[in-house]
Amino acid sequence: MGDFNPNAKGLMGWIDNRFPLTKMWNEHLAQYYAPKNFNFWYFFGSLALLVLVNQIVTGIWLTMHYKTDGALAFASVEYIMRDVDWGWLIRYMHSTGASAFFIVVYLHMFRGLMYGSYRQPRELIWIFGMIIYVALMAEAFMGYLLPWGQMSYWGAQVIISLFGAIPYVGDALSEWIRGDFVVSDATLNRFFAFHVIAVPIVLLGLVVAHIIALHEVGSNNPDGVEIKKNKDENGIPVDGIPFHPYYSVKDIVGVGVFLFFFAAIIFYAPEMGGWFLEHDNFVPADPLTTPPNIVPLWYFTPFYAILRAVPDKFLGVVAMGAAIVVLFLLPWLDRSPVKSIRYRGWIYKIALAIFVVSFFALGYIGTQHPTPTLTMLGRTFSVLYFAFFILMPWYTKMDKTKPVPDRVTFTKH
Repeated sequence: MGDFNPNAKGLMGWIDNRFPLTKMWNEHLAQYYAPKNFNFWYFFGSLALLVLVNQIVTGIWLTMHYKTDGALAFASVEYIMRDVDWGWLIRYMHSTGASAFFIVVYLHMFRGLMYGSYRQPRELIWIFGMIIYVALMAEAFMGYLLPWGQMSYWGAQVIISLFGAIPYVGDALSEWIRGDFVVSDATLNRFFAFHVIAVPIVLLGLVVAHIIALHEVGSNNPDGVEIKKNKDENGIPVDGIPFHPYYSVKDIVGVGVFLFFFAAIIFYAPEMGGWFLEHDNFVPADPLTTPPNIVPLWYFTPFYAILRAVPDKFLGVVAMGAAIVVLFLLPWLDRSPVKSIRYRGWIYKIALAIFVVSFFALGYIGTQHPTPTLTMLGRTFSVLYFAFFILMPWYTKMDKTKPVPDRVTFTKH
């Protein structure tokens, strides 16, 4: 509890006596010391925050004209696109933002894999980040239903039916999620409520927890060196610099580059050839006409490919869930004495490369109509995906590593 300062002057003094605004600014920005050797890979955390703000703001504007009614939902989206002033821009900012969110989050997670950002003492940061990822998947899935197009309707029908594979409670659980025996008006209403209110509140809380946990233990860096171990006489890390203004200004550059590509997609290729907005979703939902190839959007397809790779429906659902759960266990699976890929041996580098190739391959296979060849490839890459995690305690321990420097390596530029 702070002491009341009767000598505080001005508006900021009045606020600080009642709310720790200056203290929060100093602790999380001006006097938060981050490693001075951040590189390109450290843009994606702030970009994820930017896209989250974009999704919330554009989502609010879209709800002003959207109708949560099975008979009106598709037409209301068309109304937004054609008749609302700048409605097309807001809708494309939101739909492109959904894919952009997953792109920056996947790159953010990949940076963690490269530099060991999940290792002690940052296990809780990684756990919070993974819960954010799961909440983001739930948010995207529920938002995917709202346009009420063919792929929205049938994609939701297929995904929700997967819960029916759970023994004993599966059918009741599927019916509870839908709110009806089939995907209907009730499903649309409850998905809208979760997409607009419940999940965003959870996401915002998790993001705050993620940042607080990060600032409590400090940021990792490309060397994996803890800068708090080397401090000057004032207790300031000798290899650290204040986040503001140095990294806040640097992040603005990253934001500028990101917005350039973001705007290019919005204005010239908002559908991205069907990857961001599927062609079948421009057709109103028809419960009597099933699309020839029902697949989720690209950010779910790696896990969808794992699901299809397993012949048994229940075991397929288990494998799909395990593919996400195993990511939570990374801090305890990695037994390497070093964090950063800079000082790891060739075994981990090859394992990470195989994992990335497997993830991309599964993502592509998940978008294609299943054939015997693709099914076999899906099973092969699924095994390689899980092998990265299951074998990690052994290959990270036996991998030959390089000596880690006492201080971060930094080249002025």
